[in-house]
Amino acid sequence: MENETIGLVVHAVGTTGVLHQLSGVIARHNGDISSVDILANRPEEARTYFEVALPGGPEALIADLEALPIVRSVEQVKNLQKIYGKRIIIVGGGAQVGQVALGAIAEADRHNIRGEHISVDTIPLVGEHPLADAVKAVARLPRAKALVLAGSLMGGEIKDAVLEVRRQGLLVVSLNMAGSVPEVADLVVSDPIQAGVMTVMAIAPLVSVKRIRVSPPTTPAADTSVPAQAASVRVKCRASNTSGVQLARKKAAIDEKM
Repeated sequence: MENETIGLVVHAVGTTGVLHQLSGVIARHNGDISSVDILANRPEEARTYFEVALPGGPEALIADLEALPIVRSVEQVKNLQKIYGKRIIIVGGGAQVGQVALGAIAEADRHNIRGEHISVDTIPLVGEHPLADAVKAVARLPRAKALVLAGSLMGGEIKDAVLEVRRQGLLVVSLNMAGSVPEVADLVVSDPIQAGVMTVMAIAPLVSVKRIRVSPPTTPAADTSVPAQAASVRVKCRASNTSGVQLARKKAAIDEKM
């Protein structure tokens, strides 16, 4: 039986070594910490959020945490995966980001009312270096499953950043724009609203369409380390009227031939 992942918010005294003491107690209970976030770290208060997979019930762990002299209280909460679920990050120019978000939110709403959990985050940015930094940072965000790059021109360091996060298993969707980023993205879509819709469909747990396994993007030899699981769909929708349903049918048809 798979261990249950629970959320714990620990209220403690702000002092050196709080995280060390808390994680030590969790380790003694064979807890596997999948996420940790320091919510507050002031002398009068330290709040730390843990997501922990436990082999048994949380009662004994909570009791031992509360027994620490530095701990004031421990609150069990739902983990963020159950609340917010998978995350889609949309980065790029403000106008395009807004249109992609429109499609993604509309499609996510359709999935979430059926019990799924998909959330959408956006950040409008311009400039090669800020965008490259933002792309790399997405791989460090908890529960981030897909990145959409929305703009009119992206390349250079942004392309290198895309290859880096794809090697870590992140799905990258790009608008059909100038520059080298579309050449290395998993999926290229002309219409920004459809890009948002298709990204949600690609990570939705209840969608049964299989991804196509084809060759990685054409890049120099140093970039061929992208694994098969990261070099996912290479279907390019150049026509803005290509719908998500049409893409799904096309993907399924090609998959049957393989």
